[in-house]
Amino acid sequence: MEVVAAAAIAAGAVAATAATAADDVDNNAAVVDEPEASYLKDFKELAAGLPDDVEALQKMVLELRGESASKEAEAAPKKSKKKGGKYQPKTPLGMRDYHPEEMAVRERVFDTIKGVFKRHGAVSIETPVAELKETLTGKYGEDSKLIYDLADQGGEILALRYDLTVPFARYCAEHGVETIKRYHIARVYRRDNPVMTKGRYREFYQCDIDIAGEYEPMVADAECVKIVTDILGGLDVGDFLVKINHRQLLDGIFAVCGVPDDLFRPICSAVDKLDKTEWPEVKEEMIRKGISGEVAEKIWGYAQQKGGPELVAKLLEDEDLCANESAKAGLDAMKLLFEFCDCYGVPANRVSFDLSMARGLDYYTGVIYEAVLVGAEVGSVAGGGRYDNLVGMFLAKKGKKKDKKIPCVGVSLGIERLFTVVANRQKSQEGAVASRPTEIQVVGIATSEDKQEILRERMKVCSELWEAGVSAETSYKASAKFMTQVQHCEKNAIPFAVVVGKSELEAGKIKIRNIVSKDEEEVPRDQYIARLKELLAGSSQ
Repeated sequence: MEVVAAAAIAAGAVAATAATAADDVDNNAAVVDEPEASYLKDFKELAAGLPDDVEALQKMVLELRGESASKEAEAAPKKSKKKGGKYQPKTPLGMRDYHPEEMAVRERVFDTIKGVFKRHGAVSIETPVAELKETLTGKYGEDSKLIYDLADQGGEILALRYDLTVPFARYCAEHGVETIKRYHIARVYRRDNPVMTKGRYREFYQCDIDIAGEYEPMVADAECVKIVTDILGGLDVGDFLVKINHRQLLDGIFAVCGVPDDLFRPICSAVDKLDKTEWPEVKEEMIRKGISGEVAEKIWGYAQQKGGPELVAKLLEDEDLCANESAKAGLDAMKLLFEFCDCYGVPANRVSFDLSMARGLDYYTGVIYEAVLVGAEVGSVAGGGRYDNLVGMFLAKKGKKKDKKIPCVGVSLGIERLFTVVANRQKSQEGAVASRPTEIQVVGIATSEDKQEILRERMKVCSELWEAGVSAETSYKASAKFMTQVQHCEKNAIPFAVVVGKSELEAGKIKIRNIVSKDEEEVPRDQYIARLKELLAGSSQ
C-alpha cells in the first residue's frame, strides 16, 4: 500500500508539473485542465518504471516537486529592471493607473450614470470584492475559466467577483430580499486576454442596476432599456443602439432547427460570437460542438435577421417557430417589450431586435440586452437581461424550497469603454479637461516684504469661499509668481481667479479675473462671494 501511495503522489507531482508549465507559458491565457485520460496515461507510464523501494520513491517525489518549483520560477513573469539592477515599478497585466485628468472624466461619467440610477428610484448596496468560489462556480458557462481564484490559505476557498450580478443574487438569497431596485458601481475581475486600447482589462468597473420582484411581464424589462438610452444619451457618446433578444426565443429556434437539448448552451455561446467573428468560423465551432452543418445553416438563417416590431410580426407568422412553446412565449414577450418601450418614450431608432445576439452567460432566462456605439470599435458598452432562476439557485442551497424564485432583470454598463469614448470627445470639443473640481483659484500679488501677509489673506479668502460652498484653492507658496498661478488655472480649466494684493487690501476690495477672457472686475470685499456665484452660475449654462 505504501508503494501505491507513493506512486500516486509521484504521478500527481508529474501532472502538477505539466499543468504548471502549460499555465505559465502565456500568462494571458485562461487555465484549461488536461483531460482525465491524459493523467491516467501519465500514471501508467510512471508506475511501470517505479522502483520498489519506498525511500527511492520518496526521493523521486521530492525531486519532482523541486523540478516543478524550478519550472514555475523560470516561467513566472520577470520583474522589469532598470540599468544597474534597480526594480522598475509597474502595474499588473491588464490593470492600470488613472491620472487626475482621467479621473475627472471618469467621475463625470460616474455622476451621470449614478444620477440616472437614482432618478429611476434605485438604492445602493455594497458586496465584498471576493466571494466563495462555490458562489461563482457554474454561473458563467464557458467564461468560468476567466474567474480569478485566490490562493488557498487553509480556510475558505475564495475567488474575485467576475461580475456584480451573481453577488447581488447571493445577497438577495442570504438576506431574504424579494423586492428591490438596486444599483452598484464597483470593480470586477476577469482573467481575460487584455486589449488596453479597446477598453478590455482584467480589472475594471461595472455600473449595474437590477430590479427584483414579481411584477407585470416586461414592465421592468422595458425600464432597463429606458435606463440605458437615458445614460448613453446623457453621456453624449454619439450614435448608439440597444440590441435586444429573448432566451426563450433562442431556445425555440435551436429546437426547431434540430439542436439537441443538451447542446443549447454550447451552441448559444457560439452564436454569441457572431458580432465579432465571421459566420464560417462560427459554423465550424458549432460543428465541433456536435451539430451538423445543415442544422448550423438553419440557425444562420434566423440569426441574420434584425429589425423592430415588424420583425416580431413576421416571426409570429412562422408556423414552425410558433408551434414551439418556448419560441412563441419569447415572441409574445418581445412584442410586449416594444409596446412598453414606446410607453417609456424610448426612441424607436435606438432599439434593434437582433436574433444573432445571445449573451453567453448561463443564468439568463428571458429578455437580453446589449448596447453598442455605432462606428466605434470598442465592443459592447452595456449588457444584461432577465435571470429569474439565479436567486432560487442560492435559496435551494440554503435549504429553502427548490421551486422558490425571485424574478430579476438588470443591465450592466462597462465604464472603461465608455470612458475612452467620452474622454476623446471631450478633448476634441473642449480642449483642456478639468482635472480637479476647483472653481476658484485664490491668486496673490506680493512682494518680498508683504508675501507672508498676502499668504495669510489668501488663506482667509479660501476659508470664506469654502464656508460659502464654493470649491477653491490657493498656492502653498508665499512667493508664488502671479503668472505661474494664472497658468495653473489655464492648465486645470479653473474658470475664475480671485486676486489678492496690497492695493486690494487697502481699498477693501477683491479683484475677480475670468481666466478664459482675461476680463477683470473689482468688487467690495463683502460682496465678492455673491458676485462669484453669479459668474459661476452663468458659466455653467
